[in-house]
Amino acid sequence: MNKRLLSVLAVLVLVMALFAGCGSTPADDAQARGNAPIEDGMYLADFSTDSTMFHVNEVKEGKGLLTVENGFMTIHIVMPSKNILNLYLGLAEDAQKEGAELINPTVDEVTYSDGLTEEVYAFDVPVPAIDEEFDLALIGTKGKWYDHKVKVSNPVSVTSSYLGVALQDGEYTIEVTMTGGSGRASIESPAKLTAENGEYKAEIVWSSEHYEYMIVNGTQYDKVNTEGNSRMIIPVELDKDMAVSALTTAMSEPHLVDYTLHFDSSTITEE
Repeated sequence: MNKRLLSVLAVLVLVMALFAGCGSTPADDAQARGNAPIEDGMYLADFSTDSTMFHVNEVKEGKGLLTVENGFMTIHIVMPSKNILNLYLGLAEDAQKEGAELINPTVDEVTYSDGLTEEVYAFDVPVPAIDEEFDLALIGTKGKWYDHKVKVSNPVSVTSSYLGVALQDGEYTIEVTMTGGSGRASIESPAKLTAENGEYKAEIVWSSEHYEYMIVNGTQYDKVNTEGNSRMIIPVELDKDMAVSALTTAMSEPHLVDYTLHFDSSTITEE
């Protein structure tokens, strides 16, 4: 009799536990896990969806900024416009229920390749897991909820801010590419990068000792060394093509040569 009573009690406890779990939302589950497979920090990560109508802004190249803190993961995704009004971690049906916790937008400014700037909506989405699809519903300006499957994958650690948050003051290294000129000259990569009060300066080390100065945004920056390959320290912008000029004396007469530099923030590491 006692064994039968214990068996019944065990079944009741199991049923109650199952019902208790049924009341949780995907957002609750995401927060409850707290078991991110990667260390706390900031990452660039791919954000993919099941629809070409729902994607991140073109300037973000399919990526969002993933923040991991105390094991919880949230990805900041920037939209192409302000047409998506809310997101919901879960199904569209549940998003319409009383008390549903909707994800409200923030406003981000993006700059396109043609120089046009625009204010668009962005969202901070809790991420239950990496490399696993999860439900994310949305509602647009037409007032109808839609179900979508999304996935966050390929996180790459970054110390810069993909969305305009300044680096802390300090010294870093960053990969830099250079195009233009005759193709015979090159610069060292990674380059030393210094951050101070939200502004960045890079030390450019040429493959030749014959460069005397560089011109950036109309300002001349002279060589800072007297021996060895030429070195200049110039102000830089991250993740943009920078038009610069450099004066070389390697030819019969001094020549000002045009180049384009690109500093990739996803490659920044601390010194």
